[in-house]
Amino acid sequence: MRALLRNHLRFFLLASLAGLALRLLFLAAFPAITADSFIYGDIAKNWLTHGIYGVSDGAAVTPTYIRLPGYPAFLAAVFSIFGMEHYRAVLVIQIFADLATCFLIADTARRLFSDRAAKTAFLVAALCPFFANYAAAALTETLEIFFTVVALNQAVRELSDWQTRRLLRWVWCGLSIACAILLRPDGGLLLAAIGGYLAVLTLLSFAGKTPASSFYYLRAGLLVSVVALAPLIPWSLRNLHTLHRFEPLAPRYANAPDEFVPLGFNRWVRTWMVDYASVEEIYWAVPGSSLDASKLPTRAFDTDAQQQETEQLLEDYNDRLHVTPELDVRFDKLASDRIHEAPVRYYVWLPMARIADMWLRPRTEILPSDSRWWEFDDDPTWSALAVGLGVINLLYVSFAFVGLAKGRAFRLWKFLLTFVILRSAFLGSLENPETRYTLECYPVVVLLLARMFA
Repeated sequence: MRALLRNHLRFFLLASLAGLALRLLFLAAFPAITADSFIYGDIAKNWLTHGIYGVSDGAAVTPTYIRLPGYPAFLAAVFSIFGMEHYRAVLVIQIFADLATCFLIADTARRLFSDRAAKTAFLVAALCPFFANYAAAALTETLEIFFTVVALNQAVRELSDWQTRRLLRWVWCGLSIACAILLRPDGGLLLAAIGGYLAVLTLLSFAGKTPASSFYYLRAGLLVSVVALAPLIPWSLRNLHTLHRFEPLAPRYANAPDEFVPLGFNRWVRTWMVDYASVEEIYWAVPGSSLDASKLPTRAFDTDAQQQETEQLLEDYNDRLHVTPELDVRFDKLASDRIHEAPVRYYVWLPMARIADMWLRPRTEILPSDSRWWEFDDDPTWSALAVGLGVINLLYVSFAFVGLAKGRAFRLWKFLLTFVILRSAFLGSLENPETRYTLECYPVVVLLLARMFA
């Protein structure tokens, strides 16, 4: 990579400046400090000022495990240096971390394809509006993408140059996965993809179908797994000691130990949820906000009787603005009936539709554009922004498919696709299809796109 930078210093300098300018534009125009940002920030402040990993509860601080400690630790480090709640410093640091991600993507493209592909990958990543958008958001995405790319880069380096057998690269890979897991629980999918791929290589090596020995791949897989999972041990022990719960990651619904989770309502949502707009209008509105039955898509009910039952359930919820255990049982019964009537829809078609929505819709969820962008009821500027970003996203994904299909298969393509497919399949099982969840796969999209120019 050093030789590539020396030979094309002018290109990388100009591309870096362009990428920096794009990110500073998002920082100036669309800085995003969301409700999740304040939760992370509150935990970081309490950690610093009270020595308690917890959330504010009036004048008291309540220990919590609703968020993993990775991002609060990052915020605490920034706050301790630049001042409490200095989110702008957080966003500036994330911008430079995101530019570092672009260099790592370029290095991976060089090792997989060529110097020309590396330059293309760097330019495409640096000018990617989706990376730039989230770099200006106090959320986990930018750091999660960074550590994902570090892990993939180290794995590609070792698998491409296995003769050297530098197990230290697998240590760095495992540490990067550990950081990704400590930022978000779904970072464990990265370990599943890399560990699973090494397990397959171990089995293939017994048949003599791989260049290295089975012992090498077995050691690599165990090393990555141990290093990646080791930081979860003190976190799990802390949760067991302080909160009396065995929780090695974070609760699926970010709930406190004694907090009621409306699993029946969530199950009902999964029987019809496809679009991100419904996440904002229905899923996130509970509890505390009223639900508008007219916002439900027609696929939310199969018969007139079912529609009446659904509307009655929403009306009963609106009376309390809270899903009681009794109401949750009724939602669960409705969900069971719908699943029984159409199991293929629930287990196959709806998850596939959610995956498609996360991959293909305009990534404007933290921008001013209306989530129902296709109705064009928004200000023309924001409607145009949504359409423009939708086109850009479609071009990225389409060119990635072209790059994947170009000529003969390239080395490690199965490895990269394993991560993308595994993560997409998991996301399809969720009831909240948020487009940001697929951003961790976007480095692979950039690599496949760059292959067109290899």
